[in-house]
Amino acid sequence: MTASTVVHLLRHAEVHNPEGLLYGRLPGYHLSETGRSMADMVAKALSGRDITLVLCSPLERAQETAIPLADALGLTVRTDDRLLEAGNIFEGLALGAMFRVPRHYRHFWNPSKPSWGEPYVEIVRRMRSVIDDARAEARGHEAVLVSHQLPIWTIRQAAERRRLWHDPRRRQCALASVTSFTFDGDRLTSVGYSEPAGALLRPPGMDGRGRR
Repeated sequence: MTASTVVHLLRHAEVHNPEGLLYGRLPGYHLSETGRSMADMVAKALSGRDITLVLCSPLERAQETAIPLADALGLTVRTDDRLLEAGNIFEGLALGAMFRVPRHYRHFWNPSKPSWGEPYVEIVRRMRSVIDDARAEARGHEAVLVSHQLPIWTIRQAAERRRLWHDPRRRQCALASVTSFTFDGDRLTSVGYSEPAGALLRPPGMDGRGRR
């Protein structure tokens, strides 16, 4: 009988971003007050599960989302660069500004790659690698990996054998949401999705293209 293992991909909670910037991998962006409440709700929702491993992106917002859960479980948070936000040449700009500046148009030549940031295939490669390692370490139990919207959605697209290019407005990956990969041995058997902090989510269009 093979061991069943679950790897949960947790998107970080809401970030304090009053300027409305696309912050990407920039340092210094922390959870908002609502974001901290979201992290606490996730910790409460998952603390009763058989989680033996918590990994997270090194960015502050991911670590601040992971810590309440790890504390509730009595675990130590470990950072892993493979869980980083996707690279994007527009980081630091106000949302929408990239579309209003003609010199930026040259970066939009190939949306299926995408030509303005880290290639989708590279995101899949690193996310698959960290998921495989987490599955091996937590075999027979559960692991939580705290990352960002685009990496989580991209690896889900790959796992479900869908094209990687997509409309960002159609991602099912809300703030503080959990995308769960269940494995029978090394074989993926199902992908689930939940929103433990759904009661705190803002109306559609308000949780921010910059709060990735």
